[in-house]
Amino acid sequence: MNAHTGVASAIELEHRYMMQTYKRLPVEFARGEGTRLWDAEGREYLDFLAGISVCSAGHCHPHVVEAIREQAGRLAQVSNLYYTEPGARLAERLAQSFEPGARVFLCNSGTEANEAAIKLARRHRHGGEIVVLEGAFHGRTMGSLSATPQPDKQDPFAPLVPGFRVVPRDDPGALEAAVGEQTAAVLLEPVQGETGVWPISEPMLLAAREACDRAGALLVFDEIQCGMGRTGTLWAFELTPVRPDVFTTAKALANGLPVGACVAGSRAADVLQPGDHGATFGGGPLVAAAALATLDVIDDDRLLSRVRVLGDRFWAGLEALRGAGRLADVRGRGLMLAADLPEPRAPDVVRAALDSGIVLNATGPSTLRFRPPLIVSEAEIDRVLAFLGEAL
Repeated sequence: MNAHTGVASAIELEHRYMMQTYKRLPVEFARGEGTRLWDAEGREYLDFLAGISVCSAGHCHPHVVEAIREQAGRLAQVSNLYYTEPGARLAERLAQSFEPGARVFLCNSGTEANEAAIKLARRHRHGGEIVVLEGAFHGRTMGSLSATPQPDKQDPFAPLVPGFRVVPRDDPGALEAAVGEQTAAVLLEPVQGETGVWPISEPMLLAAREACDRAGALLVFDEIQCGMGRTGTLWAFELTPVRPDVFTTAKALANGLPVGACVAGSRAADVLQPGDHGATFGGGPLVAAAALATLDVIDDDRLLSRVRVLGDRFWAGLEALRGAGRLADVRGRGLMLAADLPEPRAPDVVRAALDSGIVLNATGPSTLRFRPPLIVSEAEIDRVLAFLGEAL
């Protein structure tokens, strides 16, 4: 069988042999570079999804590609029964980006990073509840799914892991009332991603910090989607008056390779002990080398400053469309933006964008989500705004 036999064959094979857990759009991408993708027929697309905030340094960034190539030719995996330098260096870099005394658990994905954070919180206060916010998305494994209060995702898999309490995402009083001696942690995304980009307000974050301090609970930030430069600082919490005790990261951490991390500050750094948790592939040399190279690219003041500038430009363009009545709402920070349409036409806009050579995403019937690579240009932002102006 040929390695590549065209879109129709790929669709046929996928339908025949893969569990049908995804609703895919009818395009087979074969190559990427920077902000661009090419399909199997050679057609070019401008990517404003970046693998759902994964390829933030751009597709096939040469520095990351070279790091992968060099490490793949040296050593890919030996398990966590032994020491390897790339994983240790990655842990050092993540810990130092947080605070003195921090420690890191390396894994393979965002949902695994959140599972580690949930276990850490339960180890910190055995039997304690974990408070989460309405609209949250923390993953699809049973623990992280139990922390994701969305009935359409939870109900088919009940019974879930007990011990999660849900509060409104913008009600500081309700959060304060929910946190007490029975609480192990408050787990939240500084900017909720999967439900349509909802920045959590400063009063809510301050209430979470104060309630956790009062009760002796841990404050855990899920930065799977909003971290790694997406909001214009390396970590989204840097834009807030609050620092968590623990945060999680994944998605963009290795610019396309599977890696995640649970980063615990000094207060929680020694909670997990040998045998408490593990991951066969976690922090392997290959993905760790890719992550280190990705951090070289993204943890750069010039790039992060530019993310803020370009985010403002994109926001202003979306606001102009809202002012003209073509959008109902605009939300986000940096290059993590969403726009609500006046009517439930978002999937139609996504299909029209694909036909026009632009990759967009809808998180619901009326919501468009924008996640371009952080190396996007002014002209590329203007092209998407022009498309939206015509399509809407």
